[in-house]
Amino acid sequence: MLAFAPVHSLAAKSAAPEIAVETLKPGQFAWHPERASSGPLEVVVSLSQQMAYVYRGGTLIGASTVSSGKPGHDTPVGHFPILQKRAKHFSNKYDNAPMPFMQRLNWHGVALHGGAIPGYPASHGCVRLPHKFAQKLFAATTLGSSVYIMDAAPGSPKAALAMAKANYGGQGTQMASAAP
Repeated sequence: MLAFAPVHSLAAKSAAPEIAVETLKPGQFAWHPERASSGPLEVVVSLSQQMAYVYRGGTLIGASTVSSGKPGHDTPVGHFPILQKRAKHFSNKYDNAPMPFMQRLNWHGVALHGGAIPGYPASHGCVRLPHKFAQKLFAATTLGSSVYIMDAAPGSPKAALAMAKANYGGQGTQMASAAP
């Protein structure tokens, strides 16, 4: 697992490093929270790209490869607020499988969590993240933070957030239902 450490330069502190998402291989991620210090945190997951993009105040601060639901266990698309967070969690549905840094997206078993990233959809519907990325994201989010999951492949990380909000940010989105 490879994480890209923040790049430090002699340039002014306002010159934030670029995040080269196109170079990420399965299990890799980039995390640069210094790119934006305020604003709401939002996550966009592209199922077709098997990528997650993290924004603060509309600025890309992180990107990661993911593994979503395999055929027959599709990851739902839509706009989901984070409903619950548990640093240590075990699946109620799948043989007590570990789900570290779990962030629940609905009450039907779908969550963001740390896990294996083989380079293709392999989960039972959750969005698996590299373990260290899951830990960093867990620390950065709050209950209610927005997660957009879409089938589309945005042309760039900048386009991903706009596309997600256009498709799932208004009325008629699939929102997580209240707790049973």
